[in-house]
Amino acid sequence: MNTKNILTVIKKELQLYFNSPIAYIVLGIFLLISGFFYGRPLFVQNYATVRHYFDILPLLLLFLIPAITMKIYAEEYKTGTIEMMYTLPFKKEEILLGKYLASFIVVACGIVLTFFYPFTLIFISKPDIGSIIAGYVGVFLLCSFYTSIGIFASSLTKNQIVSFIIAFAISFVFFLIGKVSTFLPAWLSYIGVDFHYDSFLRGVIDARGVVFFFSLAGLFLYFTYLTSLYKRK
Repeated sequence: MNTKNILTVIKKELQLYFNSPIAYIVLGIFLLISGFFYGRPLFVQNYATVRHYFDILPLLLLFLIPAITMKIYAEEYKTGTIEMMYTLPFKKEEILLGKYLASFIVVACGIVLTFFYPFTLIFISKPDIGSIIAGYVGVFLLCSFYTSIGIFASSLTKNQIVSFIIAFAISFVFFLIGKVSTFLPAWLSYIGVDFHYDSFLRGVIDARGVVFFFSLAGLFLYFTYLTSLYKRK
C-alpha cells in the first residue's frame, strides 16, 4: 500500500468532517454528557475519581462513534463520488484504511479533549496516574474497535440513519454480552467488551485485551473490504 495515498484520503475525510457542523455538534454533546458523569461524583459526592467517567464511556461511545462514521461510505454511495475515487490510482485497501484512520482521529479528538478531567484531579487529590493511563489505553482500543464497526455499517447502505442503527446494534451486542456475562458460557463472555475493558480500568494493560480489540477491528475492516468488492460487481 502507498502511504501517500492513505494520507491523501485521511486529509480529504478530515476536511469533510471539520467543514461540516455535524462533527462539532456530536463532539460537543459528547463532552457535555461525559463532563456530567465526571463532575457529578466530584462535586456532589466529593469523590475525586475518573472511574465513573471510564465506566460510562462504553455506553456513550455506542452513540458517538456511529454518529461520526455513519456517512463515511453511505454518503459517497448516495452521491456516487465513491466511483470517482475508485477511478483514481488508489487501491480499495488504501481508501478503506484512510477512511478508518480519519474517523478514528475525529473520535480520538473527542477523547483527547477529556484529558482535562484527570488533569484537574492532580490539583485536588493524588490520583493513580498509572491507572488513568491504562484506562485511556483501554478507551482508545475500544474506540478503534467501535470505529471499525461504524465503517462496516456505513459500507452496507446509502442511508446514514440506517448506517447509524446498524453500527449501534452491532456494537450494542458486544456491549450487552459484557453486561450479562455471568449468565453466559465462559467462551461467549470472552467476546464481551467488559471482559477486556475492565482490565484496563484496574490499571492493567492486558495483552489479551490489546489483541482482542485489534483483532476484531481488523475483522470488521476486512468485512468492509469484502463489501466494497461486492458493491463493485
